[in-house]
Amino acid sequence: MTFVPDTATLIQFAVAAVVIAITPGPDMTLFVGRTLAQGRAAGFASMAGTMTGVLVHTTLVALGLSALIVASPEAFLVLKTGGAGYLLWLAWQAVRHGSAFSPEKQAGGSPSLTRNWMKGIAVNLLNPKVILFFMTFLPQFVSAHDPHAPGKLFFLGMMFIVVSLPVTVPLVFMAHGFSRMLRRTPTVTRVVDYLFAGIFTAFAVKILTTQTH
Repeated sequence: MTFVPDTATLIQFAVAAVVIAITPGPDMTLFVGRTLAQGRAAGFASMAGTMTGVLVHTTLVALGLSALIVASPEAFLVLKTGGAGYLLWLAWQAVRHGSAFSPEKQAGGSPSLTRNWMKGIAVNLLNPKVILFFMTFLPQFVSAHDPHAPGKLFFLGMMFIVVSLPVTVPLVFMAHGFSRMLRRTPTVTRVVDYLFAGIFTAFAVKILTTQTH
């Protein structure tokens, strides 16, 4: 199949993808936080959203649209500002509506899976570091002179999702188990709320300082 890279390239890409998947970032923080706050279903919905974002980024890279965004200082600034602003909003929500996984708040109804999925997409797409990452990471495994380059880039993006799942899925299950303990310790839940707020804020600052060169 013309869109599948050779075996050596696939092995190298798989190893690199695993290393990237275990590196903490806004995506991981979001779906772990959603799991702690609203349960496994919410965590998996958020994870599905971030994976959908990866698929969009892959498509943009394959079509060359990501390069246009990075090449425009104005567009990149808007993207940085929007991404950082959204992470700061999530940090504020964690503090303002913290301890959302307390039993009395869960009794009001099940969380919206669609909303959590959309949050995952937003966090992923509004992160300029992800665009820069995919622009520099994926092309390393495909020759620019390969006539089948777009198909191979898209294949590698899909492969990135598949390789990431064995790393990210267990995190949701572990977070779900941890949430049971947190329900019995309200003080610790507030500490976790502020911890996640601090992490989102730190990532927002990193996004604002992201440069294209």
